[in-house]
Amino acid sequence: MLNRVYCTYFDHNYLPRGLALYHSLQRHSPGSRLWVLCLSEACYRTLVALDLPNLTPRRLTDFEAAEPAVAATRPTRSLIEYYFTCSPAWMLFVLNNEPEAEWVTYLDSDLFFFASPGPIYDEMKDGAFGIIPHRFSRRLTDHRRFGIYNVGWVSVRRHEPGIAALRWWRERCIEWCYDRVEGDRFADQRYLDRLPELFAGVHVIEHLGANLAPWNFADYEVGWRDGSVEIEGRYPLLFFHFFGVKRSGRYYFNSHRLYHAPFPDLVRQRIYEPYVAALAAAELTVDSHLKDLPIETIRKPAVASRRDHVSNALRRVRAVINRGLDIVTGRAIPSPDAPAR
Repeated sequence: MLNRVYCTYFDHNYLPRGLALYHSLQRHSPGSRLWVLCLSEACYRTLVALDLPNLTPRRLTDFEAAEPAVAATRPTRSLIEYYFTCSPAWMLFVLNNEPEAEWVTYLDSDLFFFASPGPIYDEMKDGAFGIIPHRFSRRLTDHRRFGIYNVGWVSVRRHEPGIAALRWWRERCIEWCYDRVEGDRFADQRYLDRLPELFAGVHVIEHLGANLAPWNFADYEVGWRDGSVEIEGRYPLLFFHFFGVKRSGRYYFNSHRLYHAPFPDLVRQRIYEPYVAALAAAELTVDSHLKDLPIETIRKPAVASRRDHVSNALRRVRAVINRGLDIVTGRAIPSPDAPAR
């Protein structure tokens, strides 16, 4: 499917999630190409060693050489802010390097497909740029300050209106992309709120089975029919956004309590258990490759600001506080440490 190309980014710490995403995409959309911006050398070397079909890894340094305006922002931003800054520029990089692609779609690395994404493209058939709402549940309306739309899935078509919207988003992120709400801006995300007003052909994805997540499914009827998860009795689950799933020791934690979301047996058995199994398998694959790499290639990226040190400490505290949440296949699952993104 060279007319539909996907891209994402992650480092070696997120490699299991990235591999789970990759395998789920290949299972439900065979032959789909996935470009990975490797945020660490260990990530790049591991993906090169794995030599997975339809997966194209790229070093961060190679991307930065092609995008000096993006690279120039790095000293002024925390690590996560810099990664957010890269989002639209990475999409444009892939579009420029996939001349046969009609669509390039960015995917967050913590997505997992349960069915073909084909219905999304059917819905976007007349569009030039595709964005997806958070659809925050009624108890989470205050979270709209982080953006109406979620960067978890963003699509651009090789049409001038779509490319113009992508370039505008790239320029805004270079100007300002910080992990805080400031006026009508938040990271790379709230810029998406303005796209439908500024550009023709921006399509808001309506399929409720796309981007089901802890922050939205509390308001939906989620059922099981004919061997698949179904939302509101008519939308098959296409992909779930596993934001906030973290591992601590031998346990996994989820973010449901933070978002006041239920965790019924159906969600546990039909959504989380397959994902945890995919993560566990990916971790075994990753560990066997990382152990053979030089130690300097698997160090965690340097923290760019004091705020990162503080937020990292808070993450560790929250992991301890939330230990013992809902169990999935005998493993506990935790709360995220950041707004939905």
